[in-house]
Amino acid sequence: MDIELLRTFLEVNRTRHFGEAAGHLHLTQAAVSARIKQLESILGVKLFDRVRRDIQLTPEGHRLLRYADLLLSGWRKARQDVSAGGAAEQLAIGGSVRLWDVALQEWFVSVRRAMPEVAMIAECHTPDLLTRRLLDGLLDVAFMLEPAQLEVLHVRKVALVQLVLVSSEAEIDSEAALNGEYLMVDWGLAHAVEHRRLFPDAPEPHIRVGQAGIALTHLSSIGGSAYLPARMVADEVTAGRLHIVQDAPTIERTAYAVYAVRSAKAALIKAALSQFEYQVDLGELRENG
Repeated sequence: MDIELLRTFLEVNRTRHFGEAAGHLHLTQAAVSARIKQLESILGVKLFDRVRRDIQLTPEGHRLLRYADLLLSGWRKARQDVSAGGAAEQLAIGGSVRLWDVALQEWFVSVRRAMPEVAMIAECHTPDLLTRRLLDGLLDVAFMLEPAQLEVLHVRKVALVQLVLVSSEAEIDSEAALNGEYLMVDWGLAHAVEHRRLFPDAPEPHIRVGQAGIALTHLSSIGGSAYLPARMVADEVTAGRLHIVQDAPTIERTAYAVYAVRSAKAALIKAALSQFEYQVDLGELRENG
């Protein structure tokens, strides 16, 4: 089967529009339609229901979706393994959305500088998808806050993320911060439980966001308060643009690296993980804030 047929199928599913898919793939709309018809002919099933301008996956299309993604990802990984620009080794890494801006970006740069001979693939997914891609062999190592505890996966602590309550207002207490323009950042279920324990009387926040970067931009542009990583806000606090809410406790979250117990790349993974340097002088930061 032509791998481009699966690529076209995934793009049509993503856009739910033959014309848009054609533009993204640099094809004509007729060519996209022909590819989908060819794939349907090979499989002997209908993949999309087309009702006027509405395009929906059929049950058979839904079943193909995961396999198409696995096949394409596997092909990309195999191609890089075989011909990664002359690289002797390759490392496929994945991280949760919550961790890339907080801890992984600096680490990724450090690894690239320390190990330039290693070809790398970097991805961002939900924890469930990261785990699935690890088990499928499409990722060598993944980073997340709440990893699945499976016998076939090795879980290693790599960073302690210290979350501090910061505000665009100076001299504000935690009650005022949580009752004002408060942004609830999604740090996972454990954080939500801890947050409720610490602030049982806090009102339901007006704003919920899935990434720390979104909250930081909001605080810098519009104002408000949020629990953000001390390392992320250190410069903002030192410059006086944000202020630590002094009576609010620090909430700690552990970041983990997860990889297969019997990974053939265990030595390479450990060498990459040794580049992790995630720390901040929280005492000094609180004095500045």
